[in-house]
Amino acid sequence: MAIGDNGNKGIVATASPTGRRMSIKMSDPTKGAFFWLTAFFIVYCTRFQDFIPGFSYLPVAKVPAIMAMWGLFNSLGKTKRSFKDLPKMANLLLYIILLMYVGAFLSPIWRGGALTRTIDFSKIYICWVLVFLLITTFTRLKRIIFIQAFSVVMVCIAVIIKGHDVPRLEQVLGGFYSNPNDLAFAVVLSLPYALAFFVIAKNGAVKAFWFVGMLLMLTVIFLTASRAGFIDLVCSFSIALYYIAVKGKRYWLIAASLVLGVVILSTVGGRLYDRFNALSGNSTTEKGAYGSYEDRKYLMVRAVEGIEHYPVFGLGCRNFETYSLIWHEVHMTYLQIAVECGIPALILYLMFFWRDFQNMFALHRMKNLDPEVRLFAGALTGSQVGFVVGALFAPEAYQFFPYFAAAFTATLLQTVKEQDKQGPGSPLPPAKKPRHFLEVYADHRTTGAVSPVR
Repeated sequence: MAIGDNGNKGIVATASPTGRRMSIKMSDPTKGAFFWLTAFFIVYCTRFQDFIPGFSYLPVAKVPAIMAMWGLFNSLGKTKRSFKDLPKMANLLLYIILLMYVGAFLSPIWRGGALTRTIDFSKIYICWVLVFLLITTFTRLKRIIFIQAFSVVMVCIAVIIKGHDVPRLEQVLGGFYSNPNDLAFAVVLSLPYALAFFVIAKNGAVKAFWFVGMLLMLTVIFLTASRAGFIDLVCSFSIALYYIAVKGKRYWLIAASLVLGVVILSTVGGRLYDRFNALSGNSTTEKGAYGSYEDRKYLMVRAVEGIEHYPVFGLGCRNFETYSLIWHEVHMTYLQIAVECGIPALILYLMFFWRDFQNMFALHRMKNLDPEVRLFAGALTGSQVGFVVGALFAPEAYQFFPYFAAAFTATLLQTVKEQDKQGPGSPLPPAKKPRHFLEVYADHRTTGAVSPVR
């Protein structure tokens, strides 16, 4: 079986007693569920409901998730993977969410708010399971990664057009794109995917689109003037370049990236420079940046105090803003998890992402890996390294993009392992035939052939 074959559909060829060849087209039982999973990714990554009037009142994210689950349950027993194939990462994520529910019911701050936010975050488990069970081919995985990268490019276009004169692009869009740090974080995590699609593009127009898209993504990162986003960018893109440019022997990408970075930094990086300079307290143009730095130190101390008082189940999901007394999140993901969900949840959280890196290392150690698979494995590694470093400077515990990347890596590794089990002599998938028909051929393309029965 080829790595692009989903293992759930194909054309079954049989021979009749008279020696005539019969070919039957079989449908893919996961096709409908995968369609709704795709819809969920489009909704979450574009957040169009936050800036298109009327859609904010509709459950545009819940409906695709529910329909995808329904489609999966209807296809159980007919699919390539089942719930028993879920990796331990899925259980770790489930345990984290269960601890969050307990913490919400026991919250000393606001139980109702913590419960509502935990329910909202629980969607990531459903999405994670669906990604692993439904994406059984590299082709499908590329399609989902494409949706995330393409959606973020579209978001960058929207924020530049709508908020080019808004300081730090703050509140230009809604949802998690409304905060400059969160916006920069989301763009940085998607940038390695755009680089991978740029490299594999064979059409000149497609390659030009991804080049311009990366320009826009870098521009948005600098316009947000997010110091955490910039540090995240340096780490993430460096790792991606190592795997894609150095190991892939595309050295020209390193030179092009350096030139591009210098040009963008010199044109739109002025505010970011001022914010870094403000850390010394001597800046005359960015007093607010130094105040932000002082606030972050206070918030970290306050978070440690919260952990001391509520070490097991924490304050409840997103309740630290109230506990902080200045209505801000602690700008460190690991402290955020510990103070809001408890130390046990933090341990599970670290175990979850450690297993993610184990999956990455396993992929990179594999020999004779398809070059395109290796390319995207490098992009996923760059994205996740950027996350674990950026998480030291930003409150991103509840953003879905890092969990998406972990699911992508897990399903990619499983797909490669399934391919290896087939052995090098396994037959390639048969040629594609027209869909939605049951065809029976009798001596197809021979004298006296019978027309297909439809």
